[in-house]
Amino acid sequence: MSSAPAPVSQDQPRGTVWLCLLLVLPFCVSATITSSDTDPGIKVWLTQRTLEFGRRFGLELLQSMLQKEHELNLTGSYNTPVLGTLTYAVPRIHVHELQMNESTLDFAEDVGVRLMVQRARIQLSAEWAAQLGTIQDSGSVELRMQDLTMAAVLGVSDDGSGHPTVWSAGCDTQGTDLHMEFHRGYSWLYNLLAPLLQRTLLQKLNKQLCLVLHRGIDRLDTVLKRMKVSTQLDAFAAIDHSLLGPPAFTEEYGDIALKGEIFRVGTSQQRRSAQPVVLPVALPVALPVALPTSLPKTLPMAHGPTLLLAVTEVVANSAASTYFTAGALRRNFSSDMLPRQFPLQLRTKSMEVFSPELQQRYPDQPMELLLWARQQPLLSCHSDALHGTLFSSAEAFVVLPNATRVPAFLLNIDANVTGKPTITRNRLGGTVRLTGLRVTQVASNVGPVEVKRLETLLKFGLWLFGVPRANKWLQAGIPLPLPHGLSLLRPRLSLQQGFVLISTDLQYEP
Repeated sequence: MSSAPAPVSQDQPRGTVWLCLLLVLPFCVSATITSSDTDPGIKVWLTQRTLEFGRRFGLELLQSMLQKEHELNLTGSYNTPVLGTLTYAVPRIHVHELQMNESTLDFAEDVGVRLMVQRARIQLSAEWAAQLGTIQDSGSVELRMQDLTMAAVLGVSDDGSGHPTVWSAGCDTQGTDLHMEFHRGYSWLYNLLAPLLQRTLLQKLNKQLCLVLHRGIDRLDTVLKRMKVSTQLDAFAAIDHSLLGPPAFTEEYGDIALKGEIFRVGTSQQRRSAQPVVLPVALPVALPVALPTSLPKTLPMAHGPTLLLAVTEVVANSAASTYFTAGALRRNFSSDMLPRQFPLQLRTKSMEVFSPELQQRYPDQPMELLLWARQQPLLSCHSDALHGTLFSSAEAFVVLPNATRVPAFLLNIDANVTGKPTITRNRLGGTVRLTGLRVTQVASNVGPVEVKRLETLLKFGLWLFGVPRANKWLQAGIPLPLPHGLSLLRPRLSLQQGFVLISTDLQYEP
């Protein structure tokens, strides 16, 4: 009888809690073994309320892009009947104030999102140089543009490597009310000519605002191309959250498919293409029945969530494979790791009722138990609960006074569990329940092991100590990796056939 590989040291809950967590581990890291290589692990649906939530951040971004100094290189000339030709140059402008009184953000079908700003007001200043005949002059000018309307379309796609990419798919600005005032030099003269210059300058300023916006979007695209598309979770695993393909946009919603695959740290990931994008039946309150059905034309936006997120079995399946092949699903238990109240202690005297020969050969000696998953855990997600199975093996050793470990017996321990995840604000938790346990003897160096009695006592111990402690730990939850200042508001979690659906509103507090 050969022993299992040596255990891997980790910071994990001790004793019966760890034993129970290992038995119910499918909820964290398992799923059905087969899945399509093009199925997304994570699906995100953006609604009109998502855009409404993001509108103010988009306006802040737009203001930050515009409200600074910009290269202008504006040159031109104007012929006056009496004074001759006036030539001028404005090398740069500085935007001091930008007020956007009315704005809307909508989906642009098959492209991305559309921003419309009306009744905006912008205040600028610039240095200028001018020549009228043989007279050269310079100074500054202040401009105030009111009743400014801006329409901009932001295209969103992927770059083929899983990174999002954005571009300016359209821009138009129209300002009808421009007031300008010159300072220094022959300002009194230019202020008299200002009404004559306003039309030409207004056209060039309208064009320049779009050019500034284009440059800002290009800078944003550069940042997105450098963004990480995977995050390391622990020493064993990382998650690939790259795009599977271009996001899909209709007039009512946006659909984003992420790879959502857990992979082993140090291994490379291959790119794969996404299947056609599909949406659930309806937005909560009426939660979807199945993932691959179309969203209706009319959305219940009055009660719809800001964000919909579906985590499919692809995530769990890849996690199970990763942790199993990495050898992370194993744990070594010593006699001091179980509470004294636990009905089964790791000493030969405690095991005498199951294996009399064990106590006869090694009277009252400490023991160790090596527990590991012998095959990949399984999980299926149903509307009532998560159903999982763990296939584990346990090898018992007697620890002699000289610290030698003597193999005693090898058992297979298979557990059936159910569980329900919960979400509260920014923490993800849950509860588990042991629904079945089966112990079989594989080999023994100390005679037969009465596995039925051992199975009954182990069930009782897990029910009395392990599961309650595990649930206490699980109910405390783990924090969700959200950006700073962003919180989930009234999140709801629903179990569906094959995936877990989270619907939530969002709250931002800087």
